[in-house]
Amino acid sequence: MSITLPTEYPAYVGAGLLSTVWLLGWQVTVVGRNRTASGIKYPQLYAEKAEAAASPAALRFNCAQRAHQNTLEHFPLILISTAIAGVKYPLLAGAAAGFWSFSRVLYTLGYTTGDPSKRNTRGGILGEVSVIGLLLASTYTIYDLIKSL
Repeated sequence: MSITLPTEYPAYVGAGLLSTVWLLGWQVTVVGRNRTASGIKYPQLYAEKAEAAASPAALRFNCAQRAHQNTLEHFPLILISTAIAGVKYPLLAGAAAGFWSFSRVLYTLGYTTGDPSKRNTRGGILGEVSVIGLLLASTYTIYDLIKSL
């Protein structure tokens, strides 16, 4: 069996996946800026509960750090499902990955207000549409490939 990638694969899927790299780079900057503002020193991963309660900057640092970590938790799903779904649906896969990245920017901006509930009002839920769409498209792509054996 051989898999022939659509001619659109490198452009659409590549652009969608590249958007995730830019997202992560931007989030690293957001975390670093908030770490500096809060005075939380390395290697401390998060501000302690008392530090966050006493300092809005420390709370915002925790929120930025958590937004980045949550993005990293989703990252393997996005990478793998985009790469697989793109075999059959390159435009859909690339657009879904790009939309997910955009939604994570909104998620991060909402989260880093210091009010964690704003993470979902500014994009957190939107990104799950991309995750579900990519999961379904990649599952169907694999099903279709297996069926053709």
